[in-house]
Amino acid sequence: MKKKTMMELHRISCEEFKRASKIPLVVVLDDVRSLNNIGSVFRTCDAFVVERIVLCGITATPPNPDIHKTALGAEFSVEWVYHKDITEAIGQLRNEGYVVCAIEQVNGSVSLDDFAIEQGKRYAVILGNEVKGVCQQAVDMCDYCIEIPQYGTKHSLNVSISGGIVVWHFFNKMRLFTRL
Repeated sequence: MKKKTMMELHRISCEEFKRASKIPLVVVLDDVRSLNNIGSVFRTCDAFVVERIVLCGITATPPNPDIHKTALGAEFSVEWVYHKDITEAIGQLRNEGYVVCAIEQVNGSVSLDDFAIEQGKRYAVILGNEVKGVCQQAVDMCDYCIEIPQYGTKHSLNVSISGGIVVWHFFNKMRLFTRL
């Protein structure tokens, strides 16, 4: 086997990405501190054609050289908006018709394996702070809380890893009924 060259990967341009079909998914980052985590989520959202990212609270916004370090330019391709307050962001997403889901370990959460993604619905997933997770106020406003099953000794995953797992799961299901 031979590694593919950049030319052989046939990647689309930033302009083509902006015109391309997207999965009906919005990723919300609430109070994410690490610029590397933010950049990583941008890159994941680019890879799996996510509609947009909503940055909230203390989450930094582009342009930022440290976000760029891990985003590698995805901050230019993926649409993003900023809201100072998570409750304002959730309210707007609900008004736009999104099913809002916190990625959090709570009583009554649904395992990611069991979460049914329905054709025709639009979803927003909230990823929270590296230490505190998704705040209780946001959890209270969500339609669902989704938990990533884990079987080791640790009780949590890095926020960018959680984002990658969740975005892949949604993409894998949604691409079956989205024209990509």
